[in-house]
Amino acid sequence: MTKGYRAEGVATILGGIFNSFPYTTFSQNVGLVQLSGVKSRRVIFWTGGLLILLGFLPKVATFTTLIPKPVLGGAMLVMFGTVAASGIRILSQVDFAKNENLITIALSIGVGLGITANPAIVANMPEWLQLFTDSAIVAGSFTALLLNGFFRMMDRFRPTTIIAEERQVS
Repeated sequence: MTKGYRAEGVATILGGIFNSFPYTTFSQNVGLVQLSGVKSRRVIFWTGGLLILLGFLPKVATFTTLIPKPVLGGAMLVMFGTVAASGIRILSQVDFAKNENLITIALSIGVGLGITANPAIVANMPEWLQLFTDSAIVAGSFTALLLNGFFRMMDRFRPTTIIAEERQVS
């Protein structure tokens, strides 16, 4: 992960120097790796080289625009579904017997879905706060981080006898 973040940082800096688009990694890549089962760096290098080569051929770019939208939609549906399934797999390892974990997940999903369903909820918030509420993903993630930090801080202030009793009950 560390090397990946460093590589992404260097790529973004180089993109800024050469007035190019910034590079970001997407969770869809996780879904694509799981779907294809290919995890080799060699494939990444060959694909990157092929994309660079195709970048010099404008006729190929024109051809790719002819791909029907339902085909792209079907591919996206499978990839995003795989990402969601990966998230569910990760959540299956969470101890839902702890109310803190249940509340964190419920509120994070609720905030994200609430903003998606009714964006007007956050339309009148101050501009600095809209940075966190413009995107449902950002709002849900930020909610999860805040609640996780809050519940961890609350654990520090709880008397150790209560924590020991909870462990014995579990």
